Amino acid sequence: MDFNFALVANSFPLLLEGALVTIKITALSVSFGLLIGLVASIARMSKFWIIKMLASLYVDFIRGTPLLVQIFIIYFALPMITGVRVDPLFAAITACSINSGAYVAEIFRAGIESIDKGQMEAGRSLGMTWGQTMYYIIIPQAFKRVIPPLGNEFIAMLKDSSLVSVIGFEELTRRGQLIIARTYGSLEIWLSVAVIYLAMTFVISRFVAYLERRYKIDDKN
Repeated sequence: MDFNFALVANSFPLLLEGALVTIKITALSVSFGLLIGLVASIARMSKFWIIKMLASLYVDFIRGTPLLVQIFIIYFALPMITGVRVDPLFAAITACSINSGAYVAEIFRAGIESIDKGQMEAGRSLGMTWGQTMYYIIIPQAFKRVIPPLGNEFIAMLKDSSLVSVIGFEELTRRGQLIIARTYGSLEIWLSVAVIYLAMTFVISRFVAYLERRYKIDDKN
């Protein structure tokens, strides 16, 4: 069986368009996920049991169910309840954001709890409120420590975003499926898709490594 290089060359622009959609979904999902995760992580450490319980239920439910099921719930089940059709882009970003937020919550919680408790006491002794101490002292230090796992979450979400193809959203994987349906070039197209994913994850991993080195240098200075 001959490898069809012409098919790869002709299909590459279409696959790159799908890759841009994948990057868009991933960037938006992780951005919203960071906000959700930060709020959920602080809620899990709350002294109010109801807030702590709700945050724990959210994290346990999302981490305990597949992302694919969560996408189906938002895209297929939610319209049955509300009577309003859900846009595929909205469903994709919402499901991925909620999913990412649960994992980011645990990452942030571990990072915050790794900071010495004396930091909080020092901030409070200077007249800062609990919120000010978290914002100006605890969270900046915790963020430096959670950069590697946050990078891993970004890479995981980049690959997991391929699941939104099941609702017809044309990201990289879906574009590959459509091209294969027309050309029957499974080997060439799936290898091309794999190479593009590999290139994107490589860039992200290098960027995360750069951030790690930068913050280490800043700490030394």
